[in-house]
Amino acid sequence: MAAALLARWCRGVPGLRDTLGLRAARLPLAAAPPLLLRRLAVPPGPRSFSAAELVRAAPAPLQPYLRLMRLHQPAGTWLLYLPCTWSIGLAAAPGCLPDWHMLSLFGVGAVLMRGAGCTINDMWDRDYDRQVARTASRPLAAGDISTFQSLVFLGGQLSLALCVLLCLNYYSIILGASSLFLVITYPLMKRITYWPQLVLGFTFNWGALLGWSAIKGSCEWSVCLPLYFAGVMWTLVYDTIYAHQDKRDDIMIGVKSTALHFKKDTKQWLSGFSLAMLLSLCVTGVNCNQTLPYYSAVAAVGAHLAHQIYTLDIDKPEDCWKKFASNRTVGILLFVGIVLGNLWK
Repeated sequence: MAAALLARWCRGVPGLRDTLGLRAARLPLAAAPPLLLRRLAVPPGPRSFSAAELVRAAPAPLQPYLRLMRLHQPAGTWLLYLPCTWSIGLAAAPGCLPDWHMLSLFGVGAVLMRGAGCTINDMWDRDYDRQVARTASRPLAAGDISTFQSLVFLGGQLSLALCVLLCLNYYSIILGASSLFLVITYPLMKRITYWPQLVLGFTFNWGALLGWSAIKGSCEWSVCLPLYFAGVMWTLVYDTIYAHQDKRDDIMIGVKSTALHFKKDTKQWLSGFSLAMLLSLCVTGVNCNQTLPYYSAVAAVGAHLAHQIYTLDIDKPEDCWKKFASNRTVGILLFVGIVLGNLWK
């Protein structure tokens, strides 16, 4: 019955059968696999220009690879990229805008390294992912691509990321390459510790060190270390929220997270991490002579985090995702404050 209704609906949408490859395959819609029927069950609507739409519009053989690198879910790429922008902005000369060429270069690097990290994560976790409702449709877990194909794809991503890294100075090349150990080992942490989010923080905020060295030639540790620490605390906030989406599945399959460790005390821990982040940002600002707009942005970041934590419902996965994704706004607020603060000097 469902297949017949969908077939009738499909005939009424011009070009839909061509788009899904049914005409080329000469298959009746009733014989389509269940996954395809689920895709067809989504009612038609106006197309929006988004990362997810771009992935859906890509040629079918490419789509599993684009989904493997999470190109359809850019929130994680933003969270990797934004600490780079903070550091590049802080390293700009007083009264000047950040180096837009360097911002663009780091943007490309963030897409590639986030994609490589997700590929590594899915290669380690493919058996776990099959047991979790939210991750069962990932390309490796669903069998859309093989482990060998993923390995080849990973090699391509890392090769392109190396090309980006080689555009930087020697100090930054060594500093950037040293983060690869964290990228590879992070997915294993959930098997051995309740603090994998801390290791993710060390990994995702490496750009807070690298952005400054790319501009200045080396790290000014009095600025870079408190900025890096602030980023790590921020990651503990947003990724603990993210982990609450899967806590029931995680208990069943035996993986660990800060969400499971903190339990009902999560909001108190998140408040502590947020306070540590704000204090570290203030230390960073003092050590690089930041001005009023910067501290105003830090205050806005604090207000945003306070609202996130106060309104968070850790037992509703959809609310956890919404709060997690809103952290892009946190990072952008701080970047804008850094730029305006630097122009104020």
